[in-house]
Amino acid sequence: METLRRRLGVFDAVVIGLGSMIGAGIFAALAPAAHAAGSGLLIALAVAAVVAFCNATSSARLAARHPQSGGTYVYGRERLGPFWGYLAGWAFVVGKTASCAAMALTVGSYVWPGREHLVAVAAVVALTAVNYAGVQKAAWLTRLIVAAVLAVLAAVVTACLAGGTAVAAQLDVGADARPGGILQAAGLLFFAFAGYARIATLGEEVRDPGRTIPRAIPLALGITLAVYTAVAVAVLAVLGPDRLAQATAPLADAVRAAGAPGLVPVVRAGAAVASLGSLLALILGVSRTTLAMARDHHLPPTLAAVHPRFHVPHRAELAVGTVVAVLAATTDVRGAIGFSSFGVLAYYAVANAAAWTLTPAEGRPPRVVPVLGAAGCLALALSLPAASVLSGALVLALGAAAYGLRQAVTRD
Repeated sequence: METLRRRLGVFDAVVIGLGSMIGAGIFAALAPAAHAAGSGLLIALAVAAVVAFCNATSSARLAARHPQSGGTYVYGRERLGPFWGYLAGWAFVVGKTASCAAMALTVGSYVWPGREHLVAVAAVVALTAVNYAGVQKAAWLTRLIVAAVLAVLAAVVTACLAGGTAVAAQLDVGADARPGGILQAAGLLFFAFAGYARIATLGEEVRDPGRTIPRAIPLALGITLAVYTAVAVAVLAVLGPDRLAQATAPLADAVRAAGAPGLVPVVRAGAAVASLGSLLALILGVSRTTLAMARDHHLPPTLAAVHPRFHVPHRAELAVGTVVAVLAATTDVRGAIGFSSFGVLAYYAVANAAAWTLTPAEGRPPRVVPVLGAAGCLALALSLPAASVLSGALVLALGAAAYGLRQAVTRD
């Protein structure tokens, strides 16, 4: 079996994780989260962060033990059995393919409103070509994107807190913060945290995975949480929960309200660049899980080929890029995000269940971590809008049925 080349260190792995997490979510998710949670927005952010921490810890311990491409698809297969690995891989590939389309459409909406589908398809084609040329080139491009986005977010926080319009009282939690709304907001905000899975799916391409992955995942998550908290506090202090809930471009509206309208074009550009960074890393991760599932014949085996020169799963990348381009040309952003969130939470629920089976000698995390992570994933998934829950459950059921049919045919 052909294998991928190990050439990513801790820094590159952290940057790929940051490129996945610090993306379009922070530019878009604050408004719908504020609409759901009201003045409980920061509590929702904390809930999402706790669930993300548990998922990240479980994923890191599993990735160190099973350093292969595929992430929870591999962990579920090895720790729980073939069906659970397959279901996790199915949830990831389907959910994150929809997320790729959402990121591409976000790029289009900022770059060329009214022609977002055309721009989205062009972005998918371009970034698929970058990934095809080799993961190292993708890592270097991701470094540039992360640096640019962090600079924009730092400018937003500075403008909001130094502009004289921030009101600390707007951070207070009021009677409008209801548990159900906070959970739904946490589910929406979790969408922006989920990128650390990309580090685990690159387990076959990092040097010294037993050391690199457990360091890279919590580092990337910790940096992202610090950035998100600073941005959420700054924007909420300027706009307040009601104005934030109604904002169509919350970060741009915040800097305008803070008296820095000159930053608005910069924020728009930053949102487009951030979405490109997320899309780049998402295509990378989905193609690696596709590779792992193709190796086990859960997807067409031809997708398991590794390019002899670039050492990447080129057929899987082309297949993923093609599907995402079609979705970007035909689908709606909001539906794609809701569907993706359900699939990602199902994926991490399997990861936490797999982490429970680790022994102390295998680096098992404290028992409370996978328990809290799995319970949190289920609670957030079920708190999503009904359409997302129903469509997500239906697609998971179809995947399970396809698995059962394949097993029956194989036995016969």
